[in-house]
Amino acid sequence: MADAPVLRELDDGVLLVTLNRPRKRNAFDDPQWDGFRDALRDASADPAVAVMVLTGAGDDFSAGQDLAAFGGAAEPREDGHPNGYAGAARALAAFDKPLVAAAKGVAVGGGATILFHADLLYVGESLRMRLPFVSLGLVPEFAASYLLQARIGSRRAAELFYTAEWIDAARAVEVGIATAAHPDAALLDVALAKAREIAKYPVSALQATKRTLLQAHEVGVRAAFEAEDAGMQAQAGSPENIEAVRAFLEKREPDFGQFRRS
Repeated sequence: MADAPVLRELDDGVLLVTLNRPRKRNAFDDPQWDGFRDALRDASADPAVAVMVLTGAGDDFSAGQDLAAFGGAAEPREDGHPNGYAGAARALAAFDKPLVAAAKGVAVGGGATILFHADLLYVGESLRMRLPFVSLGLVPEFAASYLLQARIGSRRAAELFYTAEWIDAARAVEVGIATAAHPDAALLDVALAKAREIAKYPVSALQATKRTLLQAHEVGVRAAFEAEDAGMQAQAGSPENIEAVRAFLEKREPDFGQFRRS
């Protein structure tokens, strides 16, 4: 269905998965989290899928969590989680086939940290990526606290986390977040061409190889999830987090200095 929150299209071993809430900049609500989780699980189990390509509909990859839709479910969820994020995050971390991502426009928060799980990441020249967690009084998620360090080094990762600065396409390639940058109009074609190049090899060999790559980071990713979950529980609803949210709603700069005053 064209109005589904996550679209899937399989062509000769390449599964194109599209986050499909363009009017919300593909920000995640629970139906989109659940659709993404299901796409990952189904692709892992389907022998017809060799490679997944992940992208966003419209002009952006994803603005992260849709804050207007965030919170515990009104009714208990069947998966036991309070919301859709946790199941999707674990499914992504466990995804055992090659994952190619194509991201342009906004990639913020979870819309950025999702991309750290991609084996290959191609970005459009319009990319505007940000890791805003400290500016919200929060901590990273999606095991980003481990994965970003593993990909670009601890000092570069610390700079991006501590400053919450905007990262453009050139910077993403320079620091090692992205594989390469391309014009927006060519981005998806480049990603699909690379996926087709990969998909010509045996699915069993690709899957076995991906599992060996995952194994090398299994302990670190698990520890990161545990630390991040604990950090989020401690920080969510804290005075700093409340001030950040209020400042956002009131369209002003947050005053975090008040919490350092004696």
